[in-house]
Amino acid sequence: MGMTSDDAVLIEKGKKAGEPYVVTVNCPDKTGLGCDICHTILEFGLYITRGDVSTDGIWCYVVLWVIPRLSSRVVRWMNLKDRLLSICPPSIPSFYLPSPRPSSSSPVYLLKFCSLDRKGLLHDVTQVLDELEHTIQRVKVTTTPDGCVLDLFFIKDNLELLHTKERQDETCEQLYNVLGDSIISCELKIAGVQYDNLQHNSSSLPPLVAEELFRFTLSDKEPLSQALSRDVSELKRATVKTDNSLSPLHTLLQINCVDQKGFLYDIMRTLKDYNIQIAYGRFLPVNKDRRELDLFIQYKDGKKIVDPEKQDALCSLLKMELLHPLRVLIANRGPDTELLVANPTELSGRGRPRVFYDVTFALKSLGICIFLAEIGRHTTAEREWEVYRFLLEENRNFQLSNIVVRNQIVDKVRRTLMGW
Repeated sequence: MGMTSDDAVLIEKGKKAGEPYVVTVNCPDKTGLGCDICHTILEFGLYITRGDVSTDGIWCYVVLWVIPRLSSRVVRWMNLKDRLLSICPPSIPSFYLPSPRPSSSSPVYLLKFCSLDRKGLLHDVTQVLDELEHTIQRVKVTTTPDGCVLDLFFIKDNLELLHTKERQDETCEQLYNVLGDSIISCELKIAGVQYDNLQHNSSSLPPLVAEELFRFTLSDKEPLSQALSRDVSELKRATVKTDNSLSPLHTLLQINCVDQKGFLYDIMRTLKDYNIQIAYGRFLPVNKDRRELDLFIQYKDGKKIVDPEKQDALCSLLKMELLHPLRVLIANRGPDTELLVANPTELSGRGRPRVFYDVTFALKSLGICIFLAEIGRHTTAEREWEVYRFLLEENRNFQLSNIVVRNQIVDKVRRTLMGW
């Protein structure tokens, strides 16, 4: 093939106003490439309206039609192109062309700032970091008795420029511009033992809370505050099935379910973790609220999925990931009220993007202040989870002990996370 230029990724603007951008990736194939592309698309706040994927096992061709989730969001398309190029395998041997550094090698920085507390503060900070293309790895936010907030954000710079004084100054300046007179101090430096301690500490949850948050079965009687679908009838309508009669080499995987943010990423993440390759795929809208996906798949060794038990296991797993990709729960933490949000990490350890952004946005929209926030990890028998914990402040408009109010909060958070 010999393609070494940035032609491996092309981004074309729609011909008419409001039409999707067309993102084309044409590069050597690797297991999990589709997942990595979808993760990046989701991280940039984009919504995939259609998609086509084809590969011969050596070279792949991916076409995605994307639009910004929010019309007001400014998408840096050249930065998106660079990020997609960085995850494409090199088309010639690495001794001719250096491979881009994986994102996991990027250093982690500690952003430490103190400010006066106010509604929406945490989301405003998160939005600044998102617009600057910083990825939040861990967070520790505490409100002091005198009404000040001490925030510790452990971040990575997707542009890999945070070692420069200009990039550090830009980050602090943007925070000063957004927070105004409420900000007291801002400090940015490379993270040390603080991050190592947070990284290796699991999130300690009460057994009953952990059982409710991570259980894998959904019953008809389960409250909608935990079942992440719009209603039980929609939940039942999700279908995942396989067919081995249409191809001598591949298993056809057919999926039909409610449309939601990260739909394609959740599927690709699951297939990547189980070393399943996609030979051909098409993602289409059925109507305004539902999506349909056809994938011709095989194991990494080139074999079809012919064992009925393995077919059933894969279908059940995918259905659970589609119906229950994120867990949302409100529980008591002593005298306080705690909102918990959990999402499964990939086997590589990477979590779903923009969860912290969406949760803080939902709480800001409701006018609910956050007393304490943190991101941790929790390991169950099946997998590792990224767990977001928020201690909520009581106010006159939201009596947090009221079950109706709690359900309202959970519903707002889950709908924001799912893009509904």
